Amino acid sequence: MRTLTFGMNLSVDGYVAAPGDDLGWGVPSDEVFQWWSDRVAATSLALYGRRLWEGMSSHWPTADRQPGVTPAQIEFAGRWRDMPKVVFSSTIGAVDWNARLVAGDAVTEITRLKAQDGAPMDIGGATLAAAAMRAGLIDEYVLVTHPVLVGRGMPFFTALDNWVNLNLVETRTFPGGVHLTRYQTRR
Repeated sequence: MRTLTFGMNLSVDGYVAAPGDDLGWGVPSDEVFQWWSDRVAATSLALYGRRLWEGMSSHWPTADRQPGVTPAQIEFAGRWRDMPKVVFSSTIGAVDWNARLVAGDAVTEITRLKAQDGAPMDIGGATLAAAAMRAGLIDEYVLVTHPVLVGRGMPFFTALDNWVNLNLVETRTFPGGVHLTRYQTRR
């Protein structure tokens, strides 16, 4: 059985995006960016909601050919293109960049994918992850907290039907006061 991890950058007050899907507050340092790149390299399958997919697929497929690109961005772009992806959306007509589209029930498909043998999967996008959280499918949570308050926007956590008990398994502080905390779901 595969494990499923939900991890994103978030503000101290718990938002993954400010109003208008503004992510300008969460620009990672080189060290944080490398951590995310290494995470992509270790992920066998990434699950995306529509909004996150649209943001990632509008930038990373050609990011390594942009002026002023760094070696780390070149590495990440290649890893991102190569990584298999599943995009959950009923409004997108087609996807590319080593991805397939699922328009049906996300929880059913995520449950099916988790039951397969294989390396870890990541889920991205707060709305998609919320459905997986409510269904009890997430095995690990990774919070990369940036020292900023955005006040409102898209929350990392949404309302749950029941408590989810967690075990802290890792903490790390990056330059600029960014703090990583990693929790496993206690079952």
